[in-house]
Amino acid sequence: MKMIRKIAYILTLIGALNWGLVGIAGFDLVAAIFGIGLIANIIYSLVGISALWLIFAPKGE
Repeated sequence: MKMIRKIAYILTLIGALNWGLVGIAGFDLVAAIFGIGLIANIIYSLVGISALWLIFAPKGE
């Protein structure tokens, strides 16, 4: 569970930085790196799932 939590933090941080870039500069780093398509959608989905994991997963680690 500790490893899952670390991965979730990293993915959530990536998502937060990406949204910061979108808000400040209008630049989507994930789309710039991976294009608009399946891979980018998977990354966006993993970021969202990671955020939900951090909200709802047991904190007793």
